[in-house]
Amino acid sequence: MGCVWFVGAGPGDPDLITVKGRGLIEQAGAILFAGSLVDAAAARYAPAGCRVQDSKSMTLEQIADWLIAAAGECETVVRLQTGDPGLYGALIEMTRPLDAAGIPWRVVPGVTSAMAAAAAAGESLTLPEVTQTVILTRVAGRTPMPDGEGLEALAAHHSTLCIYLSATLMPEVQRALSAAGWAPDAPILVVQKASWPGRELIVRGRLDDIDQRCREAGIGAQAMIIASPALGAGGWAELTPSKLYDPAFGHRFRRAVTAESDT
Repeated sequence: MGCVWFVGAGPGDPDLITVKGRGLIEQAGAILFAGSLVDAAAARYAPAGCRVQDSKSMTLEQIADWLIAAAGECETVVRLQTGDPGLYGALIEMTRPLDAAGIPWRVVPGVTSAMAAAAAAGESLTLPEVTQTVILTRVAGRTPMPDGEGLEALAAHHSTLCIYLSATLMPEVQRALSAAGWAPDAPILVVQKASWPGRELIVRGRLDDIDQRCREAGIGAQAMIIASPALGAGGWAELTPSKLYDPAFGHRFRRAVTAESDT
């Protein structure tokens, strides 16, 4: 009986898969990948003779059956998923049938698109005395949001929002943030296909014009929306520096240096 590994392939660039994830692909006997650019990582690193299949046309039951059958034939089976398996990855829905069948499984994390989008735009999701909280969420669509997790309620914190799976619902994003008190000129960042070689697209705008800018740029699905009071901080006249690097702030690796200690 083989082990099924749920491997996060990252946001799109095959080079952003972890070293451990790549190693598992290189020794896999069977790989079930989740469409998009994940197939590029599978094709680049899979060994000769490895059984490779796309799951985009499969139901959850068919995916589970495929993984169970593959684990009966191969020592290493890889379920290769976009981003990180634990975030919008239907991980538990796929592992429950494996548990029922007595098949061992493990998870290898991956780079999620929120981090890839911030990196692409050269932004930080946190900033001292501006925001220290990052909320990963989505707008309700065919899958409803639990009570208390509507975007308007989360936006009321005025911290960083990384909004997944919602690029086609931009008017609802604008409505929710406006209702939560975000200013019309609040900066919004949208990155489509972050890290995808030759296909990444970055759009910056304000809350009141970001939908129009995205439509003009042709952005549809597979885009990350980031709303944050920290956006654009690289161009600010002044910043509050991090205490971690303040010479007057001591920790176990560095002694604090003050004007008094200098004398």
